[in-house]
Amino acid sequence: MPQLDTSTWFITIVSTIITLFIIMQLKISTHYYYSNPEPKTTKTTKSLTPWENKWTKIYSPLSLPLQ
Repeated sequence: MPQLDTSTWFITIVSTIITLFIIMQLKISTHYYYSNPEPKTTKTTKSLTPWENKWTKIYSPLSLPLQ
């Protein structure tokens, strides 16, 4: 039964890793990334609600007078 020749495995694995690294670098470099993201300006619209100009009191049940 012949022995398995493993003398070329090292160079095969190293060259495969280098090739995969180069391919991934080329794929990543083709993407365009925004250089300076800025927040989007939005206009705030103020809606008129009836309770805006009034004082509103919320009474807790413990502060009400006893009956």
